[in-house]
Amino acid sequence: MQMPADAVPVLELDGLVRTFTTGGGLLRKGRSMTAVSDVSLRVAAGDIVGVVGESGCGKSTLARLAMRLIDPSAGRVLFEGRDVTQDHGPRLRPLRKKLQMVFQDPYSSLDPRFTLRDCLLEPFAALGETAPPGRVEALLDQVGLDRSFAGAYPHQLSGGQRQRVGIARALAYRPEVVVLDEPTASLDVSIQAQIIALLQELHRTSGLTYLFISHDLGLVRYFCTRIVVMYLGSVVEEMADPDAVPRHPYTAALMGSSFVPDPTERAQIVPLEGEIPSPFALPPGCPFAPRCARVQDRCRASRPALTQTTGASKVACFNPVEA
Repeated sequence: MQMPADAVPVLELDGLVRTFTTGGGLLRKGRSMTAVSDVSLRVAAGDIVGVVGESGCGKSTLARLAMRLIDPSAGRVLFEGRDVTQDHGPRLRPLRKKLQMVFQDPYSSLDPRFTLRDCLLEPFAALGETAPPGRVEALLDQVGLDRSFAGAYPHQLSGGQRQRVGIARALAYRPEVVVLDEPTASLDVSIQAQIIALLQELHRTSGLTYLFISHDLGLVRYFCTRIVVMYLGSVVEEMADPDAVPRHPYTAALMGSSFVPDPTERAQIVPLEGEIPSPFALPPGCPFAPRCARVQDRCRASRPALTQTTGASKVACFNPVEA
C-alpha cells in the first residue's frame, strides 16, 4: 500500500539504532555491535509490511524496538503520530492495547502452568482490568479453536494450535497493529499455510495492520503488500511491489535461492561467495561488498544511501541490478 505523502502512518520508525555491548574483563575490553543501524519505516493502516533477511540481520531486534520491548540507542518510535520512544511503565499501557506481538515460538511464549483460558485472560490481568464476559470464547472462535480447549494446557496442544492461541492472545484487546515475529518458522509447511490463511482472514475481517518478520522471502512475497530487506542491521531495499524485479544484489540472491513447488521449474542457484563481515567489525563501505558480484571500488569506501528508484521503492546500492 503506497501511503500519501501527507498521511500520518499508524506506525513509524524513524532512524532507529540499537547497539549492544559485551562486557569486558580485567585483560579484555568490551565490544559493541550495532544490531539495527539507522532504520526508518512507515507503516500505513491496513498495510502488511514484510521485513526479510538472513538470521542475525536485526529483524527480531527491529520488531522488539517497534513494540517498545527494548529501548533504541537512537531514533524514535511513533504510533499514530505520537512519539512513544520515552514512554515506560504505566505510560505504555494505552499503546499495549493498540500494538501487540505474536512470537516465533508458540510454546515458550505461553506459560505452561496456565490453562488456555488463563493465557487469554493474561493481557487483561497485566493491565489491571477484567475481560468482558465471553471474551475467551470469542477469541477461540476467532482463531478457529473449539471452545472446549479453554481448559487445556499448552503442552496438550500441537504447535499450530499453540500458535493460534498466541494469535488469539494478541487479539485480546482488539489491537490496530500486530507485529508477527516469524510466526510460522517453527511449524510444518502444511500448518504454516493454515496460519497464513488465518492471518489473511483476520486482516480482512478485523482491518488489522501487520509488521511481518520472516527469513522466507517466498512467503513474504505471497503474504505482504510491501517488502523491506535487511542485511547486517541496515535496510538495503524497500519493494513497494512484492512482484517487482529486485534491484539490490542481495535481494536478487535471496529470490534466486527460493524454490518453486514445481519439479519442471529447475533453477540453478548461484551461491554467494565471500565471508559475512563480523557485526563487531563492519567494513567502512557497503556491508554487502565482500560478497557482492557487482562490487565497485566506491562500494568498499563509502556506504550507499537508501534512495528512491521506481515509485515508492528504494535501494541502497551504487550498482543496482537493472529493472
